[in-house]
Amino acid sequence: MRLFSHPQTRQLKAISRNCKSDFSVKFEAVCKRTAIASDAFFASAKVIRFGVAPNGWPQYAPVSLILAVLFLSGCADLHAEKSGVQRNRGQMNIRDLSQLVNTKESAWPMIQAWVKDAKNQVEVLPPTDPARSRALLATQVTTRSPMGSIIYETGGLLIDHGWLRILGSGHPKLPRTLPDWNKSVGNDFTSKAPPFLLVADDAIGGFFAIDGGAFGKPGNVFYYAPDSLRWEDTGKSYTDFIDFCFNGDLEKFYEGLRWQGWQADLKQLPGDKGFMIYPFLFAAGPPIDARQRKPVPLSELYGLFVEKANAAQSKKPTF
Repeated sequence: MRLFSHPQTRQLKAISRNCKSDFSVKFEAVCKRTAIASDAFFASAKVIRFGVAPNGWPQYAPVSLILAVLFLSGCADLHAEKSGVQRNRGQMNIRDLSQLVNTKESAWPMIQAWVKDAKNQVEVLPPTDPARSRALLATQVTTRSPMGSIIYETGGLLIDHGWLRILGSGHPKLPRTLPDWNKSVGNDFTSKAPPFLLVADDAIGGFFAIDGGAFGKPGNVFYYAPDSLRWEDTGKSYTDFIDFCFNGDLEKFYEGLRWQGWQADLKQLPGDKGFMIYPFLFAAGPPIDARQRKPVPLSELYGLFVEKANAAQSKKPTF
């Protein structure tokens, strides 16, 4: 399933889930009806396989990913949505840690199962206190969701030897938390809903973000491609993006953008840096193996490519 066109003809691997219970279908519809307003983030409800029924058919369980980030618009919590009750979306709803950490309905066991079955190499970085509590409070996402669980239960996830970095609550190998990284690049969602939320990045200065309204498709994950200088719609929710990171064909996605020996180079690359490649990936030049590479702070790559490219396009979002 091709999710977006790209000079390198990237393709994300779709994971089909054809067997949904009646409840999960109805639950997904409820989640969509109660989605957050367009200036907040959300993720749609999904279903996961958790066992086999006596009749031999797979059993699937609904997992709420309504979430996203509850900034200045309100959001119905899981129980309210199940009962068809909605809160006033115009009210601020800042929840404390006891309301965000859910030990009975946490998505973390699901994420652990995904890690175990992942086709790509996944390293789970352990979290620390109080960093994980601060990160969860700052993002206001419950641990019922994959995003909330990843923030609270991990310092982040390193995919494919660290080529992809999914942000959590920070770790020496990935010294950036999801909220702090967003704040550092101007997405300070403590006072207003940001146009997008950065959730992951790669070793060559590509950035993944959930659209909060800037790109016209709230809830979708967009990829800022360093070889096109554009935000490209993956067509995936945050949960499906995690699924892609775990099981997708990363070699195809990054075709022409990896060099011989990149795995060894990544061992020396901190999680707050990326490779500056010259000639730039968006410019004509020799194959990737013949281009120069230098580790630089990721904030420098973001400022050079994302912020300046956006400014150069007359304040129009690059998508």
